[in-house]
Parts: sequence; structure tokens; C-alpha cells
Amino acid sequence: MVWGSENWVISGFAGRETRVAEGPFAGKTLNEVYGGEFPLLIKFIDAREDLSIQVHPDDELAAARGIGRGKTEMWYIMNDGGSLFVGLKEPLTPESYVRLVEENRLTDVLERHSVKKGDVFFLPAGRIHAICGGSVLCEIQETSDNTYRLYDYNRPGLDGKPRQLHTEEAKAAIDYKVYPSYKTDYNLEPGGSEVLVRDPHFTTSVYDLREPRIVSTEGCGRFLAVMCVEGSGRVNCVPLKCGEALLVLDEKGPVEFAPAEGTTAKFVTSHE
Repeated sequence: MVWGSENWVISGFAGRETRVAEGPFAGKTLNEVYGGEFPLLIKFIDAREDLSIQVHPDDELAAARGIGRGKTEMWYIMNDGGSLFVGLKEPLTPESYVRLVEENRLTDVLERHSVKKGDVFFLPAGRIHAICGGSVLCEIQETSDNTYRLYDYNRPGLDGKPRQLHTEEAKAAIDYKVYPSYKTDYNLEPGGSEVLVRDPHFTTSVYDLREPRIVSTEGCGRFLAVMCVEGSGRVNCVPLKCGEALLVLDEKGPVEFAPAEGTTAKFVTSHE
């Protein structure tokens, strides 16, 4: 990407589907194994430069426009020292939003957050946001690539031309309200776990691993996506290191999470 790199580690998105790495289903796409479109898309993102200012449509607007799913997402920050734009500092109207874009001043009304490892931001569809340079994170979202680009700092794309903005298309997608807080607060004890997001699209938790731990899959539906966001370890007998993900599919019993011997690790999980 013009701004850095992203790795779609668990994806059922058409044309960019994950393939099974090993075992009896090796080489098959995720959707073939799942039996339909996998509902979540999970990425690791390394932003060397600022991403464009964006917003995503919700499911209702995406359906009305015939473009598939909306895009509600969340971020788990994996490093210190980066920053993000999330949410508004002052309320907007469709008219004032367009004026700010035309005047190259949209960032003036956005809330900028300095971030550290372990910070979490939930981004319901409609919330204006952008990842800024220096941030590394795990993104969990609906299976959708529906993005409206609001502002791109007037920089050229990889082809040397300005990238397309979606000023008019975004008008109906934006949530113009100001909220008291945009960061997800939680308290993770050493060796503990916490639910980070509970939304109709996904439920996400974090596990601080100091020793092996048995994790129930009851209530997870058909799958449990597991991402290693710090250190390394294993899920049952399958090794997992930072920046990798695996999928526990159609498992009826509990699974074991464990850090590498003599170390600690953090796993983030997500399911419907």
C-alpha cells in the first residue's frame, strides 16, 4: 500500500480468500471449508505513514446500495508510540463536512489519540477514523471492503495520481455526533482474560497467558479465531507466534492456550 502493509490472515473475501496451510484440508479456501462466506475478516496492519481518513457504511446502507455487507470493525494496538484518528471533537452536518473536505481541514475536527500496546478501539460503521503512521495493530471486521475515502492529504497514489475521494457517497454513511469516549477501557489482570467487544457482528476477548489455560468454545458458534498479538505460544499442539492467526472450526470441546515455555504471551480471540 502507499502507506505501509497489511496482511489478511483470515479472509473469506471473494478474490482474497485464505487457503488452509496444512492438514486434511490443505490447499482449500476458507469458504470451501466453512461452507459459505466466512463472516469475519482479520488483518495485521503496519502503518509506516498515515492512512486516508475513512468511514464505512453500515449493513443497511450497504444493502440498499447493493454492495454487500457494511463494515463494523475494531483495532487491538500491538506497539507503543503510534496514533489514530477516531471520532469527532465537534458535531458536523453533511454541509459542514463537505466544506471541511474542500478546505483541507477535516482533520481539525477529528479526535487524535496517542496509543500504546494493548489499547483497543471499537469502530461501529459510520465512525470517521484513520490509522496514523507508526501504528501496528490487529483489525477484526465484517467481511467487507466497503470503504469511503474522505481525505487523503492531497498525496499521490502508487500510480502517481491522486486517489479517489468518496465525498458524496459518504454523506449518508457518516455518524455526525460526538461521543464522550472512543477508546475501549478494560482491566486485564496478569494471567486473566477480558471481553473487549460484544457486538452483533463479533465478540472479541483478550487472554494474558502466563501458563497453559483451558478455554471453552461453548457459545462461540462455529468458529473461534485466535490471533497472537504479543509473544508466542500454542493452541492445543499448533504453534502460534506474534502476527499469526489460526482458526478453530467446528470444535465442540475446550481448547488449550499456552505461552511458549518460560515466557508470556497475549492471544486475542473473536467469534460471532
